[in-house]
Amino acid sequence: AYLLRGKQPPTDADGVAAIAKELVDAGETAIHLPASPLMHGTGFITSTQSLTGAGTVVTLEGRKFDAHELWRAVEKEGVRQMAIVGDAFAKPMLRALEEAEAKGNPYDVSSVQLIISSGVMWTAEVKQALLERGSFILYDALSASEGIGFATNVTMPGSEVKTAKFSVGPNTKVFAEDGREIEPGSGEAGMLAVGGAIPLGYYKDEDKSAATFREFGGRRWSVPGDFASVEADGTVTLLGRGSACINTGGEKVYPEEVEEAVKTHPAVLDCNVVGVPDEKWGEAVTAVLSFHDGETAEDASLREAAAEHLADYKRPKHFVVVDEVVRGPSGKADYKWAKSVAEKELAGH
Repeated sequence: AYLLRGKQPPTDADGVAAIAKELVDAGETAIHLPASPLMHGTGFITSTQSLTGAGTVVTLEGRKFDAHELWRAVEKEGVRQMAIVGDAFAKPMLRALEEAEAKGNPYDVSSVQLIISSGVMWTAEVKQALLERGSFILYDALSASEGIGFATNVTMPGSEVKTAKFSVGPNTKVFAEDGREIEPGSGEAGMLAVGGAIPLGYYKDEDKSAATFREFGGRRWSVPGDFASVEADGTVTLLGRGSACINTGGEKVYPEEVEEAVKTHPAVLDCNVVGVPDEKWGEAVTAVLSFHDGETAEDASLREAAAEHLADYKRPKHFVVVDEVVRGPSGKADYKWAKSVAEKELAGH
């Protein structure tokens, strides 16, 4: 609420207390709903931010995420802001709104001012559909447990909606493996790194700490493994996590980009993309996907949808259909599960 009023954030603890009192006096304290589990950084950190500002945290009671429960809680408690994990939460939320509208009893979302997301891709199409139903500010944050403040994408009502394009934070750089800073507009992919207040390391894991917390140009950086390209205007386009990168015919393919392309098909509900062993390509790009209830699509139709957004080498060579795409409680992809399912399915062909 304070930032929405154009005020600057505090620089010390005393400043936080003063702002909290100001918000209380004005009746503008946060009423925050973390849609993701509190064991996940997105839910936990946004909740503690709300509490330190004298706000209220509204939690859901269900053991699994239920978008209808979320919107009922919004109505009942007058929720002003919420934290989600990309499309894994936003898509069910949008479907719940559509279902309530179809029944002639739409949810009242007028109290919601801000929706924060981090951890999973939040696509432009879903953002736009949400904006058509409320006057929200959509705050898409690129952060990790190993470092906060890599980059952000803020979408206001009436502004252009984009997928995976972020404005970098003051302590953010993109480096090549050899420590070179990536040249804007070069098209070269590099590792996202953030400096400033970052962790000392992983508890009792020196090897992992050395791999993640690295020194470039005499400065210590957190490099969790996300890759991005730097555009000519200085913004970054998120490509995906390097550990999930697929090597097909000598080319690198990041699953997230392919997943979003496959999900543009109207019949597709969810999708994970993995590489499976292939004699010709080394790894074959494979989409493990589920359909909306009562819908289906042929492989040719799925390829056609993906072809509109991807270069030829990035397009899936196989499609494996499952009843439900498995994700973790925080909404993040379970690529180990998807790879196992894909390999078992394709082994039978």
